[in-house]
Amino acid sequence: MQSNRRTFIKSLSAASAVIATEAVAKPFGAPAYIPNLMKISPNDKIRFATIGMGIQGNYDTQAALRNPDVELVAVADLYNGRLEHAKTAYGKDKELFTTRDHREILARPDIDAVLVVTPDHWHDHITIAALKAGKHVYCEKPMVQHLNEGKAVIDAWKKSGKTMQVGSQRISSASFKEAKRLVEAGEIGQINYIESNNDRFNAIGAWQYSIPPDASTQTLDWDRFLGDAPKRPFDEKRFFRWRNYKDYGTGVAGDLFIHLITGVHFVTNTMGPTRIYSSGNLAYWKDGRDVPDIMACIMDYPKTDQHEAFQMVLRVNFANAGKINDVTRIIGNEGQIEFSENNLIMTKKKLPTAPGYGGYDSFFTFTEPVQQEFVKRYDSLYPLDTRKADPVKEVRFEAPKNDDAHAKHFGDFFDNVRKGSQGTVEDPVFGFRAAAPVLACNESFFEQKVVHWDPVTMTQKNPAASTPSTKKKPVASAKTSTKKS
Repeated sequence: MQSNRRTFIKSLSAASAVIATEAVAKPFGAPAYIPNLMKISPNDKIRFATIGMGIQGNYDTQAALRNPDVELVAVADLYNGRLEHAKTAYGKDKELFTTRDHREILARPDIDAVLVVTPDHWHDHITIAALKAGKHVYCEKPMVQHLNEGKAVIDAWKKSGKTMQVGSQRISSASFKEAKRLVEAGEIGQINYIESNNDRFNAIGAWQYSIPPDASTQTLDWDRFLGDAPKRPFDEKRFFRWRNYKDYGTGVAGDLFIHLITGVHFVTNTMGPTRIYSSGNLAYWKDGRDVPDIMACIMDYPKTDQHEAFQMVLRVNFANAGKINDVTRIIGNEGQIEFSENNLIMTKKKLPTAPGYGGYDSFFTFTEPVQQEFVKRYDSLYPLDTRKADPVKEVRFEAPKNDDAHAKHFGDFFDNVRKGSQGTVEDPVFGFRAAAPVLACNESFFEQKVVHWDPVTMTQKNPAASTPSTKKKPVASAKTSTKKS
């Protein structure tokens, strides 16, 4: 990152510490950064606040409130209109605290948990500050914006003792859980290939979100929005359509690949790939954005105790005017599972032991005596019962009508908050192992290179650095160089 990022983080941490120390430490008589390990009583309501009341912030808030014994008490957003909307939508029968400064929320001792639903470049800053302030955290996907930010979030979470959930809610759906059960039961044999796609062809789906007519530096905090991103004059499109710009978002990889890869990691119990390569282009939505609207990525997953080696291909196409069928397909040597958030189809097909002969085969090119000898040997090797395959079997699964993956994902978060547990279905380690490969997709695309990743240690590798050079050293020239240094 740029050098101003370190300066920004230091100033943010210092400011957060001052507010947290004054407002949190004094009532409890303890430093703000000492974790609050007190468990919430099962009979008490979990009081939460949402930081970032944009589209996803509202959807997350609504999903959280579909759980029992939780209460929204505060919201933060940088645009005044969203704060006014929140008062109307969520504060009709009570006083709802609203602020432009998320640090005011972190300083309140009556708030148990926060939902971090900001542009991606703010995820790590606010999450770390919230954990240090003793809050439980639900952070939207991707957990971080860059590969070098994940470890700091994981460390802050471990030190805090607090519950943290990353928000890729599809893995809490009934069909994803069924896919996981089938894979673990060995129903499709050994996995060898996975493909997953998420296509769109509409303006809102391509992030051309509506912009309010009153957008200005008087109605929103532009400087705070920029944070550690490069400084630039006010641009309403960058604020309200931030996903279109790599300074604040993570493109199609961080918005959509992350859902696909999170589901695959959940179903297969994998830790992640070792090699990532992506390509793409800006084909249709040429509206000033600096991220592609078409991207495909190939990832190599190594053999582990949980699975054989397999390859995964991810694709997003925002210019797909054809039939769109967004599914994940996990293929094994005995069948495949094709699933989305709401349904699943498993097709089982097992080959017979005997390879067969005839048809489009070299058998007919043999002479008749050789064919007879071949058949004789074949019959001795393959009895009749080895020549028949099991009939193709198809199993369908439909998620229950009332299956609410989004609310259930929050339910898992709140249950662990009440238990004082850090064991959510998508904790920061899981969250970073899913985020890192998609962030590597962006690095691969923009730098036009293969990214090598260690999924166990969660660190980027540089194979060239560990490979001894075989090039001969150049012979020193007797001529004196006249080139300026």
